[in-house]
Amino acid sequence: MPLYLTEADIGSLFEPADAVPIVEGSFRRLAAGEVVNQPRIRLPIDGRALALMGAVDRGLGIAGSKTYSAALVVALFDAESGDCIGVIEANRLGQLRTGAASGVAAKHLARRGARRLGIVGCGFQAETQVACIRAAVPTIAHVLAYCRTETDLRDFCARVGAEAAETHREAAVDNDIVVTATTSKDPVLRGEWLRDGALVCAIGANHPSRRELDDVVLERATFVCCDARDQARIESGDLIEPVEHGVLDWLEVHELQEVVADEVRGRQSDRDIVVFKSNGRAAWDVAIGAAALERARERGIGTEL
Repeated sequence: MPLYLTEADIGSLFEPADAVPIVEGSFRRLAAGEVVNQPRIRLPIDGRALALMGAVDRGLGIAGSKTYSAALVVALFDAESGDCIGVIEANRLGQLRTGAASGVAAKHLARRGARRLGIVGCGFQAETQVACIRAAVPTIAHVLAYCRTETDLRDFCARVGAEAAETHREAAVDNDIVVTATTSKDPVLRGEWLRDGALVCAIGANHPSRRELDDVVLERATFVCCDARDQARIESGDLIEPVEHGVLDWLEVHELQEVVADEVRGRQSDRDIVVFKSNGRAAWDVAIGAAALERARERGIGTEL
C-alpha cells in the first residue's frame, strides 16, 4: 500500500547531512544513464503557476513526479509494476535536496581546505544550504550571511551560527564559497567581489527574467556547470543572458554529474573561479523521496493509504 508522509514525518527522518550522499548517488546514476529526467513545466493559474517535473530512476527501480503551487507533493511509483508506493509532502524534502546539491558541488568544486562560506539570502532554502555545505566540506570554519531584513538576518545567524554581514559585497569578498539564495530579479553578486579560487553556488533565480549573478561572474569563471543544460536553457537567466551577451557559450556549460563521475575536471587550480547554477532536478526528488520511504518503513513512520 502507498505510504503517506507529512512534513513532520520528513523532519524526523533526515538531518541535512544525510541528504548529501543521497543526492550525490543521484548524480552518479544520471551520469551512468540510469535516470530519465523531465525538466520543470509551469502552467499558469490565476497569477501563480502549477509546476510539474518527473524522473524515472532505473537504478532505484522507482519513478516519480513533483507537483506544486503553494505546497509541494512528491508521488512515487514502482518502476516495474507502476504501483503507487508513496505520497510525500515535499516542502522540507525540497529544502534538503537543494541544499544537498550545493553540498555535492562544494565537495567536488571548492578549493582545497576551503574555510569561509558566504551566503546572500536568509529565506526558505538558506539554512539547508549552510548545513549541507558544512557537511560536505568539513573544513568550513566561518559563515557570513546577508539579507535585507535585519530581524530575519539576526534570527538566521543565531540558528546556523553565522556572522551577519552588512552588505551583499561583504558576504562575498574573501570567501571560498559564495551561495546566492534569493528571489531577486537583479544581480546580487558581482564578479569583481570574488576572490581568486571562489566557488559560486547560485540556487535562486530559476526564471529567464531573473538573475543573481552579473556578467563579470561568468567572465571570471574558468568553469561553469549546472544541474541540467536542457532545464538551464529554459529558466536560468543567470546563464541565458550571458550567452545572449556573448560572455558565455552553451558549449562551455557542463553538468555537475560529469564532474561527480570524473568525466570532466571542474577545478584546475586553487585560483580558479567556478560557478554551479542550480535549478533543481526531479531526479533528486525521486532519490530522496525513495530514501524517505525506506527510512519511514524501517521506523514505522507514516500513514498507509
